[in-house]
Amino acid sequence: MKVLFLVQKEQRAILDRLYDGVAANCECDLRWLTSEDQRNLRRYFKREVQVERYDRIVFFLRFKQEIRQVAFIRTVPNLVILEHDAYQNYIPCKYTGKFSAHYRQLPWARVISSGYMVSERLRQEGFDAVFVPKGYDEQLLADQGRERDIELAFVGSVNSVAYSGRKALLDELGQVENLLVTRTKSGEDYCNTLNRIRFFVSADVGMGEYMIKNFEAMACGCVLLAYDQGEEENRALGLEDMHNVVFYDNIPTLQEKLRRLRAAPELARQIAENGRHLAVSRFSFAAVGRSIVDHMRPALRPHPPLSAWQRLRLTLGI
Repeated sequence: MKVLFLVQKEQRAILDRLYDGVAANCECDLRWLTSEDQRNLRRYFKREVQVERYDRIVFFLRFKQEIRQVAFIRTVPNLVILEHDAYQNYIPCKYTGKFSAHYRQLPWARVISSGYMVSERLRQEGFDAVFVPKGYDEQLLADQGRERDIELAFVGSVNSVAYSGRKALLDELGQVENLLVTRTKSGEDYCNTLNRIRFFVSADVGMGEYMIKNFEAMACGCVLLAYDQGEEENRALGLEDMHNVVFYDNIPTLQEKLRRLRAAPELARQIAENGRHLAVSRFSFAAVGRSIVDHMRPALRPHPPLSAWQRLRLTLGI
């Protein structure tokens, strides 16, 4: 299977190993699109792409740019959309409902979503949606076996509307526990910091799926204290409370479980080890990349023939 994989050149997250994981499982033509390329996909395709060469064309681009170019995207054959932010379709934010509206105009495209319940909801709306979780970069992040001198912490961003629930919960927890909230550089600095943390607080409040930080913290050997996203999401990921993760849905529950774990350090150690094993076995970017390819292989829904006007615009590149 020959795949054209279009990704963002300027992106905060380091996802190179994910792209390697995809490329290892298919004949992959990986293209890094600049912001300018993404703003004018019609021009980029006219200049750089022969669509007939590919069995699948995968978009992993800025949603903000995709929704402005539906007229062109509707002409792209064998389209697969990889999406890590479709949870915003179902939470109060500027993109509420906009993913559904976008996909409604591309009913033949396959959507690979990183949330199990998000993919279920999209399927219930009639879309060809499948689930492949987020993961972590196994070449950058691992348990170093070092002393954990930070007991309770969160590492990451709280400065966006989508993270407002995260910030509120962390602020509330910081009133009653000695919680470190910090940011680091990506890569080695981030890995070193995670390896100093005993209990990592994940606060994906109201998101309906688990963000990438959960898998990164687990892989680095932290005890993951995760805001509970629901039984079905947990089952799909293999997450089990007090076995490989610690779930909470409010601050008192989190504090009660923390007290239990502080009094039983061997239990905490075992939960961390079970979580690390799960992350390494299922959520490395090598494994996630392989799953992405497996989910794009089945036949796509039929794409309707292009109109005369669409064919003319493609020919002229306008």
